[in-house]
Amino acid sequence: MSFHMSFKWLENAISFIDKFTESTGKLIAWLTFAMVVFSFAIVVLRYGFNLGWVAMQESVLYFHGIVFMLGAAYTLKADGHVRVDIFYQRFTKKQQAMVNLFGALFLLSPVCITLFIISFDYVSVSWKIMEKSSEAGGLPLVYLNKSLILLLCITLFLQGLAEIGRNFLIIKNNVPKSMKTSGEL
Repeated sequence: MSFHMSFKWLENAISFIDKFTESTGKLIAWLTFAMVVFSFAIVVLRYGFNLGWVAMQESVLYFHGIVFMLGAAYTLKADGHVRVDIFYQRFTKKQQAMVNLFGALFLLSPVCITLFIISFDYVSVSWKIMEKSSEAGGLPLVYLNKSLILLLCITLFLQGLAEIGRNFLIIKNNVPKSMKTSGEL
């Protein structure tokens, strides 16, 4: 059994996670557009017609939360996260893969797991009481908004697993031409 064949399952898993993250990213792009349209409508209604609704204003905050929280995994996949890259840019592909692998294993994964654990009760309580906006006329969906914290952890952790697998394959010289590395997206 060749080395390449022994990791076909890993390539398939990475591809599946990447496709999921890519789909999520496209949805987020449309939600970003919707957020801009809502923001524009709020400004026009408020300053042009002296009309305003708390629910409409809160919906922009919800859109913003969705875009930020669910867009993080896509940003990781697209290698769009902030990196202090004094040395990284001069590294070989294998050295970069080592940095990315250790970063995902020892920084990203523990942060995602810890954030999920410490946020779980916070979100659960919100669901238990079906938490609503404290503002009169606000949205009765605060519990859904708080759930984005857990979704952030899950989607970012999954993409982190894909990055761990991808960088492992780079280190082992086993990256098929069809699989793009983070820096090539």
